[in-house]
Amino acid sequence: MKTILITGSNGLLGQKLVRRFRDCNNYNIVATSFSPDRMEEEGYIFELMDITNPVEVDYVLSKHRPSVIIHTAAITQADTCETHKKECWDTNVQAVETLLKGAAKSQAHFIHLSSDFVFDGKAGPYSESDPAGPVNYYGISKLESEKAVMRYRGKWTVVRTSLVFGINSSLARPNFVLWLRYALMEGQKVKVNNDQFRTPTLAEDLAEGLIALTEREKTGIFHMAGGEFMSILELAEKVAKYFRLDQSLIEAVSTKELHETGVRPMKAGLRIEKAFHEIGYRPHTFMEALEILDQQIQQQDMNEF
Repeated sequence: MKTILITGSNGLLGQKLVRRFRDCNNYNIVATSFSPDRMEEEGYIFELMDITNPVEVDYVLSKHRPSVIIHTAAITQADTCETHKKECWDTNVQAVETLLKGAAKSQAHFIHLSSDFVFDGKAGPYSESDPAGPVNYYGISKLESEKAVMRYRGKWTVVRTSLVFGINSSLARPNFVLWLRYALMEGQKVKVNNDQFRTPTLAEDLAEGLIALTEREKTGIFHMAGGEFMSILELAEKVAKYFRLDQSLIEAVSTKELHETGVRPMKAGLRIEKAFHEIGYRPHTFMEALEILDQQIQQQDMNEF
């Protein structure tokens, strides 16, 4: 039975992966995070592990000797990476190199999560063969981490994704879709840029794709995202429409008017034909994804009573 080690297990994608691999019933699962386990469920082993601490990484990886490592942990907030560059580099790049050294000891297949922010955003959506050219420090850090993974002598896979959203019962930080829904429900006016484009990705779809990659032992670069290329404004309007919220609260603005710290790639997003053909990756439409999200929110609300 293969042992799969997942970093960032308290995050949205990490939690989805732990639960889905557990449901497969043919894996030993080691969930790791720098903070205590937020799921507190059965069917997996949890280990505290700070990926920026080489001693902790070496101890956990030597103890469990995983066959597969799925690395989801990272600092993903672009503005935070601009203002905390050392922390960003230590977490997004140096930690990957540390994990790769540990992975080599058990010859683990290393699956690394990256982002459409490795591209300049001039001609998205992008395929795996398009040249990278990040425009902010977050994108730089993810590209450098990709390069580190590609130097690994064992089996490696880089999975780029885009604007992941979804819900879990114990998320520490809301994603854009959840934040937007909550703000509109509270009657708050929100400014949404109308000149950035992405391919929003349901966390469940990404998790299923990663499971397919793991089972087929696919290597190389894969893009896994939603199948629809849309502006952030269009995304926001679709969310408001689906949840029957007041669209007049959404103010369309340019990116410049938001005064964000980090430059954003304007037309990012990813093409997913390779994953479609090679592993059968089939993401839900955005409206289908919102329906799944709605059902999960309703179930969560019921469980709280």
